[in-house]
Amino acid sequence: MKLPASQSLAIRPMQPTDLDQIVAIDIKVLGQPRPEYWEMKLELVAKRSQMAALVAELEGQVKGFIIGGASRWEYGMPENIGWIDTIGVDPDFQRKGVARQLFEHMTAELKGMGVESLHTFVKRRDWRLLKFFHNMGLKEGDMVNLELDL
Repeated sequence: MKLPASQSLAIRPMQPTDLDQIVAIDIKVLGQPRPEYWEMKLELVAKRSQMAALVAELEGQVKGFIIGGASRWEYGMPENIGWIDTIGVDPDFQRKGVARQLFEHMTAELKGMGVESLHTFVKRRDWRLLKFFHNMGLKEGDMVNLELDL
């Protein structure tokens, strides 16, 4: 279900003043506050020109966000590779096209940075997120995620 035509999202660059609203969405999604994490993310985005961060705003309120960037040889990947680092949507606004609009704007931003291929990590059992990214055109890639419990 999409937002009613009378409700129009504005997609804009993320600002430090968005921090409290992003943290509030994160709490709704994950159930725990992580303000230090988001402060660090916003600082990182401000310092790195090859990163982009966007929010979806409705009537002055942030309803979703996305952070991505262009690779600079991380994991041995060339510069034309992009990453979706984080995407989050207020649960009250999920399944209404918010994430799709954020994703489409982010891919345009990354393409403008010279990105030709996009990557992200998703938990194997996160069916909703896997379905979303599949619907956006992503498919299983050549990289393998390896883990070690310490």
